[in-house]
Amino acid sequence: MQDRFTGQPTLIQGRRLLEAEAHAALCDDHGRRLAALDRLRAAAAECGLGTDPDRDLVLLPEDAVSLLEGSGAPWSTLGAAIRDFRALLPLLPLETFGFPAGVEEPLVEGSLQLRHIGSGVEAWAFAADDGSVYKFFLPRNDLWIGATFSFRPAEESALQAEACLGSYRDLLEKLDVINAIGGMPTEAAGVTPEGIIVAKQTLGERLPERTDTSVLLPPSLIPWPSRFLRTDRDHPRLAFVRGQPWLVADPHDRNVVRDTNGGARIIDLVAAPLSPALLQGFPQLGEWIERVRHDPAAPMLAPARDEEL
Repeated sequence: MQDRFTGQPTLIQGRRLLEAEAHAALCDDHGRRLAALDRLRAAAAECGLGTDPDRDLVLLPEDAVSLLEGSGAPWSTLGAAIRDFRALLPLLPLETFGFPAGVEEPLVEGSLQLRHIGSGVEAWAFAADDGSVYKFFLPRNDLWIGATFSFRPAEESALQAEACLGSYRDLLEKLDVINAIGGMPTEAAGVTPEGIIVAKQTLGERLPERTDTSVLLPPSLIPWPSRFLRTDRDHPRLAFVRGQPWLVADPHDRNVVRDTNGGARIIDLVAAPLSPALLQGFPQLGEWIERVRHDPAAPMLAPARDEEL
């Protein structure tokens, strides 16, 4: 199936949910895109190009270094990495989605082919005639996009997580996390020359305002003990994505919908991985994470051994 706007292959159409094989293919697509971005970052660094923040990397056109590729590596390696990444996240002008050209605020002007259905701090959402949702994530402070968490030590050996501006990789990772934890199917459709990431998502039914979403979250999302982690976002949970522990939070009533089967699905969140280097400074937290990895109901503290009693 092809997307009606981009002409690219798509698995998402309207409210239709994915079968297990299609869901696995969607997760694999996100993984390949993130791996391609990592290779692009490494190749750019070899050429002495800045890679942090990563906005300029994500926006490189296919022919960005074509004049230098003839000199061989590392420029030929960079050129190949750019093309590999562009194949997985194409550059698409906003006019692709029916927005007017040559205006200062095209999203405000609206699209002739999409209906505006909502706006938030990070993105504007529009619906197509078939019900598919297109989200346009806007750059923030020019170089950043979306949100992630920063971590610092808190009192009593706890970890304090505070929401902050994210990188382009952070946003692409978030889309991957939404799929991995059983959220609403979400694709990365492309990025505009202005740096707007376009995501495509299955349409769901909104929840009533002030719904307590904490009781709707899947059991695979494990509540964090406040002894170990504190954050400025609601309903923080521990998730395991591609074997790595993640903090996911902010699944409030506007970030959760009902699918066609009546199930609750997350459509947006704030997320960040907990790296091994970070966890080294919080041994009790790391031990708890390893216990609940194998048993989500494991106690907060390890049982005392007989010789310790």
